Amino acid sequence: MSSDDRKTPARRPDGRAPAAGAARDGEVASFIEKVKALGEAKVGHTGERGRLIFAMDATMSRQPTWDIALAMQAEMFRTVEAIGGLDVQLVYFRGFGECRASRWVGRPEELARLMTTVGCRGGMTQIGKVLVHARRETDGRRVHALVYVGDCMEEPVDELADLAGQLGVRGLPVFLFQEGMDPAASTAFAEIARLTKGAHCRFDQGSGEQLRKLLTAVAVYAAGGRSALIEYARGTSGGGARLLLEQLE
Repeated sequence: MSSDDRKTPARRPDGRAPAAGAARDGEVASFIEKVKALGEAKVGHTGERGRLIFAMDATMSRQPTWDIALAMQAEMFRTVEAIGGLDVQLVYFRGFGECRASRWVGRPEELARLMTTVGCRGGMTQIGKVLVHARRETDGRRVHALVYVGDCMEEPVDELADLAGQLGVRGLPVFLFQEGMDPAASTAFAEIARLTKGAHCRFDQGSGEQLRKLLTAVAVYAAGGRSALIEYARGTSGGGARLLLEQLE
């Protein structure tokens, strides 16, 4: 939609301009149609849905962020429905060497039910296991994006970098959302993002709104690709998308 189209809404049959609410509704409908077309162009004849691995640190310090992610996951699904849908797999680690992956789900209520069965427990980070799992999954069938949410890193960074490089050559971008300012995590997360052509973003501790925008932006990317993310960034709710695009560029 051009800037002129936005400034001059179409007239009604009686010659009067439409109400402001009707103009906004028209813009929303136009956006949905554009994004749906982008999704159809990406999917082509294969009918392929976007696939996203949603990985979270479920050690003891992560409970507040886990609850925030649970509350916002339904909106993530709703946003991408017009693009062609999204299948999500939940991966988490906690406790003493426990790292688990759920089945792939395509509805928000299924993911919510899975997340409510998980309680956070003390333990060390196991990011390497998450990256190995993602490599195995995308070798079987393409995964379009990996999201990781965490606040620290307690593993050899060179080993994580090697695994990230393996995901990079497979075309699987990793989007790492860091809560807080831990310097070891910042260094490792930025390197993983660089090697996979993904992104590393920090969000403020306790800021659910920032995380919501970022997760929704990645869901749009996984479902419709870069073109859909660019289109989404043009909207009023595309702040997270604009932040990701800055890093992707």
